[in-house]
Amino acid sequence: MLSLQEHSEIPPPIKGLQRQRTADFVPSHLISIRELPMEFISSLLQSADEMRLMVQFRGGGNESLKNKVLASVFYEPSTRTSCSFQAAMQRLGGSVICINEDHSSVKKGESLADTIRTMASYCDVIVLRHPIKGSAQIASMNSSSKPVINAGDGAGEHPTQALLDLYTISAELGYIGNSVGGPKMVVTLLGDLKFGRTVHSLALLLSRFPGIQLIYVAPEGLEMPSEIIQEIANSSSVEQVQRKSLEEVIGFTDVLYVTRIQKERFNNEEDYNKVMGSYCVDIQLMKMAKERMIVMHPLPRLSEISPEVDADPRAAYFRQMEYGMYMRMAILSALLLRVP
Repeated sequence: MLSLQEHSEIPPPIKGLQRQRTADFVPSHLISIRELPMEFISSLLQSADEMRLMVQFRGGGNESLKNKVLASVFYEPSTRTSCSFQAAMQRLGGSVICINEDHSSVKKGESLADTIRTMASYCDVIVLRHPIKGSAQIASMNSSSKPVINAGDGAGEHPTQALLDLYTISAELGYIGNSVGGPKMVVTLLGDLKFGRTVHSLALLLSRFPGIQLIYVAPEGLEMPSEIIQEIANSSSVEQVQRKSLEEVIGFTDVLYVTRIQKERFNNEEDYNKVMGSYCVDIQLMKMAKERMIVMHPLPRLSEISPEVDADPRAAYFRQMEYGMYMRMAILSALLLRVP
């Protein structure tokens, strides 16, 4: 696959993954990375490439989802996830209705289940972000068979972010992992790994590919949850390593995935202040990194990546946002048309 800066020809399929045009493996909902068949993941990567080429070279979109309606239901603030889903739906000819907690009957005490039942009567697919872990699963049981997409459930998962992150790695570096016995792809996850739903989903997703080494670097108290580490250890042969500082591993890292410390997940500001500002990727640190590697971030960022790094061609986080729209176009097309 080619990066956004190298797209003069149609990218080849990822080695070892075969595209299958069948709806047999398309899930009814997209709630957790754990539930997604590898055939579906492979298909989404190929479809995202097709969506990118369509947007960039073939008129910007199509009408494949004409007369389909997406309900964007966000109980937490969002810029990239909310807007990229809206843009994805509109580029495929569909329309969007949006509600948030401040301007809905939630203010009157309406339950999540009742809100989802209401929106399901108006739309064809529901994109939900909610502060409580497990909320997307509850929504999927009350959606009258309409697909529910988990756009983040508290400190739980963010599966579409993981899928777009996977596509970013593939598009930028041209491969995912290593299945031929060569050096492993080293993915270093830096920051708030305890509450960071993006890294939970990404670690679970990457563990399904051979030739990956996961390195966890986090401030004290924000380490990757032991249940995630154990789940990966039980289900895959992926090597997992915990380190105290980024300097120890930056020199052989292929993908540096940076996350912010999430103030909104802390019970009090004192605990947050103890870890805020404890790490920063700057120009000096990037001098220690490999020439061929990428820096990713789900955004928004605070002080964990210096703005000076933005000009480094290895800084992929703004390109990552664009890749996200293509992946979400692929997801919507798969769930609504049942043909990935």
